[in-house]
Amino acid sequence: MTLGDFSPQLLDGTTQPLADYLGKVVLVVNVASKCGLTPQYEGLEALYRRFGDRGFVVLGFPCNQFAEQEPGSAAEIARFCSLSYEVSFPLFSKIEVNGPGEHPLYTWLKRSAPGAESEDISWNFAKFLLGRDGHVVERFAPGVEPESLAPAIERLL
Repeated sequence: MTLGDFSPQLLDGTTQPLADYLGKVVLVVNVASKCGLTPQYEGLEALYRRFGDRGFVVLGFPCNQFAEQEPGSAAEIARFCSLSYEVSFPLFSKIEVNGPGEHPLYTWLKRSAPGAESEDISWNFAKFLLGRDGHVVERFAPGVEPESLAPAIERLL
């Protein structure tokens, strides 16, 4: 399996085949609008703008599983991200990242992360860095600031 085997929905409800991102370096992040880590949106957007023209993309997956910190509708999430952080990278429909309702993408990500069997996501803003081949290269904890990922992204570009 690779990233290309999944087709989740974007915030606007359209299906987005992740195969469209094969050939790019991808950072998958579970995001939330009302979290102490929410300011990481700024760093994620900065990475996307810095490396996007070289074949890098951030994919944001809103999740309300952690202290209900993403309670809004798709339209509210889109508006918040646009107005508060000028987010221009793709944002997907709200999903679950742990438990019986977890999205299959996250089941695969967690099992594919080096050094992790199926370790649950601990909080918002957990990050998975994938190579151009659509395979997970590294997993980063929620508290890891996006800016600190730049060297790892550079190596893959």
